[in-house]
Amino acid sequence: MLIASSNRLARLHYGPNGFRVLAPGDHVLCAVSGVPIALEELRYWSVARQEPYATAALSVQAALDHKA
Repeated sequence: MLIASSNRLARLHYGPNGFRVLAPGDHVLCAVSGVPIALEELRYWSVARQEPYATAALSVQAALDHKA
């Protein structure tokens, strides 16, 4: 049986080489900007903070913000 996950927030566990779906969905929210990121387009995340980012620039911004 397939579960429809369209327009539903996924919950993921982020690893160094990929992510694992903990709760099905079709997108996550960027930890910095709050914009939705389709799982197929998700390329940037922090393993240490378990956060997704919409762009490389936002991932760098988050890393710099957490250093301070």
